Amino acid sequence: MRNSARAVKVVVPAGVALLVAGIAAGGWSLLGQNDSAPQGAGSVALGPVAAAQVGDPGNVATWRLPLEAYQPTAAQTRTIASARDGLIDRCMADAGFPNWTPAPDLPPLDGVSPMDSRYGIHDAQRAAKRGYHPDEALQKEYSAAVSAGAVDQSGADEKVLRKCAGQIGAKAPQAQRSPVAVKIDADSFLASRKDPAVLDVFAKWSSCMKARGYEYAEPMDARNDARFHDPAVVTELETATATADVQCRTEHKVQKVWFDVETRLQQQKIKESQPALESAKQTNQETSKKASAVLDAQ
Repeated sequence: MRNSARAVKVVVPAGVALLVAGIAAGGWSLLGQNDSAPQGAGSVALGPVAAAQVGDPGNVATWRLPLEAYQPTAAQTRTIASARDGLIDRCMADAGFPNWTPAPDLPPLDGVSPMDSRYGIHDAQRAAKRGYHPDEALQKEYSAAVSAGAVDQSGADEKVLRKCAGQIGAKAPQAQRSPVAVKIDADSFLASRKDPAVLDVFAKWSSCMKARGYEYAEPMDARNDARFHDPAVVTELETATATADVQCRTEHKVQKVWFDVETRLQQQKIKESQPALESAKQTNQETSKKASAVLDAQ
């Protein structure tokens, strides 16, 4: 079997989706608990705590929570993963496995950005066509990528692969994310769901759904309805439910209220741990530069 770390679909709570996505992509890894405040963190210049960003007010996928400013960006992750793949590929060839290739990158099944699916469905057109399911073409592309990465035809030894991955670390280290960022990301999501303002808008959404004939206590319950979990089947009930879901979310501004609350919670925690977060951000910028140099030399 091949190294399929970049071709594994992992189902996780929305609050930690970004964490799993980064690990699955192979571009970055978690620091150990003892490394939560990287060396030199105290000497990093501290500016204002990052603000939230709202790109298109009507498109949640373009919004950014404050914590994103301290995490490896999508571009950095791609650059680092590409550099590491190239170096490992060369190492494997030198070790006698010229036919080995990295597992293919997976298409963004859970959304085009960390915010796209964090609070659930928001696209009315997708809801009407696919309910809570991903786009059909994207699902097929994802399945094909998983299949292509599942079996290694080169006959490579897993120990050789691990050795190569270790050898290229100095030239192209993985991007790092400290436990501080992981904890803030998960805790702020969970705490936001208990905030009075969010609970109030959840209740309004629930009443709105009930008026349309659907009984759910809060928005994520509809998406998690077991009747909608068959990956190959999209029913009329599902599309009708998802359409009502989006309408009620829009009517009561569910995503915006939730986003504003989580923004406040994240900024409070970022302020408490800003030196470690700024240091990790700086380290990832340097790691990305190293990766770019590797790609330029290939």
